[in-house]
Amino acid sequence: MGLFDKFKKKNELLDNEQNEEIEAPGWDAIDKLCDKVYPTQKNPKHYGAMIKWRLGGNDLLDGISVYDGGDYWHFITYGLSELYEKESEDKEWSGYGMEFTLKLKKDHYENEEDEIRCICGILQSIARITFTQGELFNAYEYLYTGQTTGIDSKGTSNITGFITIPDDKFVEINTPNGKVRFVEFIGVTDNELRAIQNKEYSVIELLEKLNTDVTSYTRSSIV
Repeated sequence: MGLFDKFKKKNELLDNEQNEEIEAPGWDAIDKLCDKVYPTQKNPKHYGAMIKWRLGGNDLLDGISVYDGGDYWHFITYGLSELYEKESEDKEWSGYGMEFTLKLKKDHYENEEDEIRCICGILQSIARITFTQGELFNAYEYLYTGQTTGIDSKGTSNITGFITIPDDKFVEINTPNGKVRFVEFIGVTDNELRAIQNKEYSVIELLEKLNTDVTSYTRSSIV
């Protein structure tokens, strides 16, 4: 994936091997919400697919913006909803009706850029599940693959999977292509995921025990 500024990501899209300006009302609607949440950050980090999925590329998401939330990086995806023209027959919802978010705690990383790109890759992988299997992700669910290595770039953290909640900063919006909700992923440990699987905790109960929606690679398991 390449790094583009906010103007390029929206207006200079690769289409039939030519750059041409096209309308992106769905993208504009997400941008408008981002501007409301982070009004002083007009040019956030943005990681865009060099070749869009609809044009034969490998990345399912057209892009991921990363905002500075103070003590964390806030990731917002573009691509699970209909960013451009309306194609689906569902008039109520835009595309799959959702976009993903995640808050990664800032820390003394050996290479912070590697960790940011790693999260972008993970969000692309989760989006692939939706695109290829049709699975929708709702709030208060968990994502467990049996992975025991950390999701960080070096695979050494305790965080191996996710629970989901509604993003407290990104509310559901109406776009010209339909409604879009924002599903936030929170990194959790293998022990925590097993506790949910074994019905020792519900997702909501685990969330209350965590008392944060920020993913931290360095925290210990709470169960």
